[in-house]
Amino acid sequence: MPASPGDGTAALEKALDVLDAVGAAPQGLSHADLAARLALPRTTAYRLLATLVARGMLRRDPLRKVYCLGVRCFELARQAHAMPDLAAAAVMELRTLRDLTGETTYLAALDGRDVVSLERCDGAHSQRSSSALGQRKPVYCTSQGKAILSAMDGAARDALVRELVLRPLTPRTLTDRRRLLAELRVTAARGYAIDDEEIVPGVRCVGAPIIDGLGQVRGALSVAGPAWRLTPERLELLGPEVAEAARRVGAQLHGVRPTLGDAEARPVPGPWAFHGAHPRWCAASGRLFWADTLAPALRAVGPGDEGDTLWAEAEGPVHGLLLGQDGSGEAQATGPATAPPPIAWCAHGAFALPRGGPAQRLAPWPALPAQAVCRGAGGELWLACETPEGGSAVGCLRLGAPLEVRWRLPEPVQCLRWRAADGTLWAAVPDTGAILSLQPETGAVRRLVSVPKGSGRVSGLALDAEGGVWTALRDGWSVVRFLPDGSLDRVVALPVPCPTDVELGGADGRRLFITTARQPVPLDVLAKAPLSGRLFEVAV
Repeated sequence: MPASPGDGTAALEKALDVLDAVGAAPQGLSHADLAARLALPRTTAYRLLATLVARGMLRRDPLRKVYCLGVRCFELARQAHAMPDLAAAAVMELRTLRDLTGETTYLAALDGRDVVSLERCDGAHSQRSSSALGQRKPVYCTSQGKAILSAMDGAARDALVRELVLRPLTPRTLTDRRRLLAELRVTAARGYAIDDEEIVPGVRCVGAPIIDGLGQVRGALSVAGPAWRLTPERLELLGPEVAEAARRVGAQLHGVRPTLGDAEARPVPGPWAFHGAHPRWCAASGRLFWADTLAPALRAVGPGDEGDTLWAEAEGPVHGLLLGQDGSGEAQATGPATAPPPIAWCAHGAFALPRGGPAQRLAPWPALPAQAVCRGAGGELWLACETPEGGSAVGCLRLGAPLEVRWRLPEPVQCLRWRAADGTLWAAVPDTGAILSLQPETGAVRRLVSVPKGSGRVSGLALDAEGGVWTALRDGWSVVRFLPDGSLDRVVALPVPCPTDVELGGADGRRLFITTARQPVPLDVLAKAPLSGRLFEVAV
C-alpha cells in the first residue's frame, strides 16, 4: 500500500500546530493552555515546546510564564519578504493587467516540455478564459510557452524545440519547426508572444517572459480571452503592456544575485588628482585613460605602466575624453601599435595627446564649450552644450558641419554615453538626480531613475552588456547600478566621498574603474578620507 504524504510526519504536524496556536495568541500561551487547546499530553507538549525554543522559533517569557513567537520566525518572514517567489512577485501585476484589460490574466512557468499555470486572476466578463490552476499545456502553442522559449539561451531553446512533438491541436497550431523558430525570433525582437487560437479555438492570448536579475527566464505573464474581444489589433496594443508588467515582476526577483555591497574598491597605485574624471577604456591597448580636469593632464594605467602614471599634459581644463579615432575623425585599425592617441576636448578646442606630449591641436575640430561629449556608433560626436537659460542643448556633431541639436533639456547635463546595442544616448543630470535615455530616432526622452539628493549627486555613467547602468554618487560615498527598469540593483561602498565617473574595462569587461575628486573635500573630511582623488577599481 503506498504511503500517504502525511506518513511519518505526525510530530512535525504537531509542532506546526503549536506554532499556529502561539502565533494566533498575541499575549502568548502557557504550557497548560497549549496542551489543553491542542488536546496534547502535557509531556508531548513540553517536548515540542523545548525543541521549538531551542531552535529559536518560540521564546518563553519567564515573568508571565507563557510562550511567544521567537526571533527566528521574524527572520524567516523578513527573508520571505526580501526574496519573493514568482507568484508573490507577480500577483499585483496580474491584478493590474486584469483591471486594465477586463480579461483573465495568468502566471505560468516551464516544466519539462509544458508550461504549468501557477496563478490566475479572473476577468470581469461572464464569458472568459478559465484554464485551471496547475493545468499543463504544450510549450509550443501557448503565448506563455513561446514567450519563455524566445527568452531562453539559444542552445537550450534549440535543444528543447528539437525534442517537441508538434501535434496540431487546432487548425492554427504551428507544426513546422522552422516556422516556430522564426516566430520565436520575432517574439524575442518585440518582447511578447501571441497565441492566435493555436491551443483552443476561439481564444487568443498574449504573453511575455519574466526574466530575473541574473538574466534567467523564470516564467511568463499572459492575458487571454475570446478571439472576438482580443482582436489582432488589440493584441498588438496589449503586447507592450504585458511585456512591461513582466519586466517589473522580473525586477523583484533579482535578490538572488549576490550584491556588491561588500566588494572591495581597491585604489590603483599612483598619485591623487585634484578632480579625476572621464575614465575611458581603450581595448586596442588594454589601457585605461582618465583626466585630472583641474591640473590639466591625462593619466593612464595599463600594460608596462607602474600603476597609474602621467601620460601627457593638457592645454586646459578637460571637458571630455575621446578614444578610438584619429584627429580627422576616421576610425583606425585596432592593436597596440596602431591605436591613435586620446583626444582631450577642452574649452578652446580638441587636442590629440600622444604619450609624453606635446598636445597637438586638431584644426578641423570646432571650439565648442561642451558640458559633455561622447562618440556614437558611426563616428559622429554627441555633445551637450550650455544654453542661455542654464540648461543643455544636446545634439550630433559631424566634423565640418554645425551642431545638429536634437534635444533641449532644462537642466545641465554632466555626462553622455552611447549604447550601441540599441542606438540610445544616455545622459546624467546631477541637479535633478536624473538618468535619461534619449532616443535619436524619435526624439523621445525617457527618465530611467531620479536619485534623491540625500543619496548623492549622479556623476558619470557606464553601460554594461546586461543593460545595467552604473553611476557614481558624488557626496554619497558610493557607486550604484540600476537595472533596465530603473530599480536599484547594487551598491559599491567607497572610502572617499566624491566619486566623479565610472568606466567598465579589463580584458573581460568586468573591472569597474572609478575616478574621484580631492579638491572639493573639506579638510576635516579629508582626514577621514585620505584616498580622495585616487583612481579605484572593483571586480564586478
